[in-house]
Amino acid sequence: MTTSRTTNEPAVPPSAESTNASGMSKKRVNLIFAALMVAMLLSALDQTILGTALPTIVGELDGVNHMLWVATAYILASTIVMPVYGKLGDLMGRKPLFVIALSIFVFGSILGGFANSMEWLIAGRAVQGLGGGGLMILSQAIIADVIPARDRGKYMGFIGAVFGLSSVAGPLLGGLFTDVLSWRFAFWINVPLGIAAIVLAVLLIKLPKFSGDRPKIDVAGMITLALAASGLVLTASWGGTEFDWNSPTIIGLIVITVLAAVAFVLIERRSAEPVMPLTLFTNRNFVLTTAAGLAIGIAMFGAIGYMPTFLQIVNSVNATVSGFMLLPMLGGLLITAIGGGFLVSKTGRYKWMLITGALVVAAALVLFSTMRSDTPLPLILTYLTILGLGLGLCMQVLVLVVQNSVPHSMVGTATAGNNFFREIGASLGSAIVGSLFVARLTEQLTASAASLGGGAGALPTDTNSLTPAAINALPPEIHQIIVDAYSTALSPVYLYLVPLMLIAAVLLCFVKEIPLATTVVQSEA
Repeated sequence: MTTSRTTNEPAVPPSAESTNASGMSKKRVNLIFAALMVAMLLSALDQTILGTALPTIVGELDGVNHMLWVATAYILASTIVMPVYGKLGDLMGRKPLFVIALSIFVFGSILGGFANSMEWLIAGRAVQGLGGGGLMILSQAIIADVIPARDRGKYMGFIGAVFGLSSVAGPLLGGLFTDVLSWRFAFWINVPLGIAAIVLAVLLIKLPKFSGDRPKIDVAGMITLALAASGLVLTASWGGTEFDWNSPTIIGLIVITVLAAVAFVLIERRSAEPVMPLTLFTNRNFVLTTAAGLAIGIAMFGAIGYMPTFLQIVNSVNATVSGFMLLPMLGGLLITAIGGGFLVSKTGRYKWMLITGALVVAAALVLFSTMRSDTPLPLILTYLTILGLGLGLCMQVLVLVVQNSVPHSMVGTATAGNNFFREIGASLGSAIVGSLFVARLTEQLTASAASLGGGAGALPTDTNSLTPAAINALPPEIHQIIVDAYSTALSPVYLYLVPLMLIAAVLLCFVKEIPLATTVVQSEA
């Protein structure tokens, strides 16, 4: 079995350390990292890039009834394959899988670019997701193959910046492509970048070769995990929006999720090479950081999911401008993700960053809960900056802690597990905030309509019709009522997420701060 041990060697300059540990020059490591960054950016961008383009797409392809699936197909496909790529990478080697994942992603982009129907577009998005999930996991695992944990902190900082950049740049690029060129360029841009990443990966990435018997693939575990993840993501995406929570569809999905999860656990207990070994859940650091990652995923996507619409309605701006208004969050994230990463590499200390980051995110959520229709825009932008500062401190350090706490033979599996639960958290966060918001908004509008008496008919109460453009076209007095109802309904929901982040901070207090490994030397044991 291949293992990797943490070594407590005297600190040396990062560049020399990475060269000595991996046997690669700093230039080659940086080129490899550039290829991995491109791959991760492509995967992360495609989670958000079509959001602002969807109204145009469904109009052109006549598929408003299938609009939700454009986003769901990608998220669902990428989430369910993450553990598969992680495990196969540990068993068979990551470079071939990385090239395959890039190729699948590029092929899916070509399919989407040529789509002439919603069904075709959704199929292309699903294929993209099958590749994108691998790019996310394998990129982070390959970094662990070539860069020691002690030197990896600064690289993880840039990875965190990529995630932050994608959350802002995705909607911006989608809107710009749609307004200036065509929404199809949201797909076409992936092709040359993906091909470039493939070429760089083939030429530059050299990883340890895996030898031995043909690996045993845990097919049953992969299938049951995919069913459980699919059921959970679809329940979160559809519950309270497409279907009532007590509808047969949602109840059926919940039953499938529970049964598949139970079957998965039973299968993993007996599998020779489980796709997600249950022994991972006996590792204290893995359990604590993964639980915290789940909470952060819920808080992050719950917090920013409705923020662009809030800015559009309250400040009467278009989608592109509201995207630019998220730049302060990105700025805060860049500062702490990159700066914190370099600090981790220099000092080897990271636990304080995790706890502080969770507490700062909790503080930002409290501040979000105070926003009203008359809250000054500079103050809202300040709150977004604080959220970015907190996320940058903890997001990617969680992955670093996981990778440093397991044998090298399980790095891919552990990285995939951590990311898998964070993606589940992202889906749950969007669903939880969305359901609570819609319920509160409906209540607010009903109360406002009743208070208007004879003029109630002038006030729209169907939340599906409350687009920013429709609201801005209303008479001033009705417009203000809707804006007040929107802000009153959304802001307090953020307060519901605060206890979750406080729990995450408490959990992170129990993380064992294992010294960061200074080598990536693998040995047979």
